[in-house]
Amino acid sequence: MSGVAGRYASALFSLARDERKTDEVAADLSTFDALIAESEDLQRLVRSPVFSAREQVQGADRDRRSRRRDRHRRQFHQARRRQRRLFAIRDMIRDYGLLYDAGRGVAHAEVTSAAPLGDANVAALKETLRVASGGKDVRLTAKVDPAIIGGLIVKLGSRMVDGSLKTKLNAIRIRMKEVG
Repeated sequence: MSGVAGRYASALFSLARDERKTDEVAADLSTFDALIAESEDLQRLVRSPVFSAREQVQGADRDRRSRRRDRHRRQFHQARRRQRRLFAIRDMIRDYGLLYDAGRGVAHAEVTSAAPLGDANVAALKETLRVASGGKDVRLTAKVDPAIIGGLIVKLGSRMVDGSLKTKLNAIRIRMKEVG
């Protein structure tokens, strides 16, 4: 994590951890992220520099008014909007989620395959990644990219293993050029 979103997420996570409210904040942010995802108007509001800080505060509060928030989360949201950082809210929510999961011992993995993986394959892959991560629970995100032809590309934290057929064929092509 870096940049504006990472700094805001780290500050909020630290505050939530001190108050022992990391679960509540994670739920609040997840709900707000879902609200943004569902509403094109809200997406436009948070991304567009055309709206003033006041209009963004009023618009975002209108969508959230029915929900009760504690003082710290409310102050965080207001500071973020006043400082014109609303454009990065979805990245902040993502970064907070990463910190929250890391604090709970959950690792994130991204798997790319040429075709959708079956449930048995996903379960076996999760178990293998759990062992590789030192026993952490693994939250798996599966992507399909037919361009890799076959095999898998697995990213676990900062590690990546590229076992795709496309990469292997490219390596063979390079070796053949070196010989000929």
